[in-house]
Amino acid sequence: MRQRALTLAVGAAMLATGCAPAVGTGPSDVPATNAAESAGPDATTPAGTPAVPSPAPNPSTAPATDVGTTPDVAEVRALLAGLPVKGRAPKTGYSRDLFGQAWTDDVTVDGGHNGCDTRNDILRRDLASVTYRPGSHGCTVLTGVLDDAYTGKSIEFTRGRGTSRDVQIDHVVALSDAWQKGAQQLSPERRRNLANDPLNLQAVDGPANQRKGAGDAATWLPPAKPYRCTYVSRQVRVKDRYDLWVTAAERDAISRVLDGCGGGTAPPPAVPPPADAAGTAPAAGTAAPKSEADPGTGVPFRSCARAREAGAAPLHAGDPGYRPGLDGDGDGIACE
Repeated sequence: MRQRALTLAVGAAMLATGCAPAVGTGPSDVPATNAAESAGPDATTPAGTPAVPSPAPNPSTAPATDVGTTPDVAEVRALLAGLPVKGRAPKTGYSRDLFGQAWTDDVTVDGGHNGCDTRNDILRRDLASVTYRPGSHGCTVLTGVLDDAYTGKSIEFTRGRGTSRDVQIDHVVALSDAWQKGAQQLSPERRRNLANDPLNLQAVDGPANQRKGAGDAATWLPPAKPYRCTYVSRQVRVKDRYDLWVTAAERDAISRVLDGCGGGTAPPPAVPPPADAAGTAPAAGTAAPKSEADPGTGVPFRSCARAREAGAAPLHAGDPGYRPGLDGDGDGIACE
């Protein structure tokens, strides 16, 4: 009996941490009626349990990204020019489950295997004045304030079944949009990375996220115009990283936004890509996509894997094919 009681007590303690992968549905792919589910399966704080400020988690385990910086427009245009342009494939067979368990920590992108589910990783990254559930080791976010990039509003976040929907985690490239533009051909591991990559995730105003649905840049843009440059730049980087394509209307809409972005030179989001910039190596006998020009043209390589295939690695700043996004440690040498 004592052994069984001890086992139950340990199990209860593990549940209290809130750091197990959450079960939910990707917010940018669900109708408004599923807002609670898309916000995440947040439980209310037990009565009498105070929300206490906790030190920020170890920076080495939290997703690091400067998602609000001005994009390098020239680099984004070069990446956009390298994306294949095709029609939208049928949605036949699409299921959120094909992108892995929602908010799983079992990924190889930034923040993976850090002991905290992806939803809480992004809340920790994007909210200010954060408090954490006691005993969760700085993982489970209870409250915070979101300076919403999509609407420009300041939103008070409180974890709970009736309130978590106010702040949702948007897939910048919606998963169903990705499915119809190349993700059907990705391995399960790469799809799981795509669904949990901080580059593709943003904590946002819940109603704005529901209005976006699964739209691409041709059908929806953030109401806050100052963020549109960063928004479409992130979409381009995600589609480049995961070998997805764009429609002609989508490409033209992105290009129009970039026309008004000036010539920003800030670095891309600091989310170090895996070896092949997507999480897995190409299948045996599968040639790398040929959307990349010979490095002699000056077009940046889309990934280190392709730079190595071309015999151009390592790349030094100023070399044809070099781009800052391939230089994870910023030392001027990429694909070392």
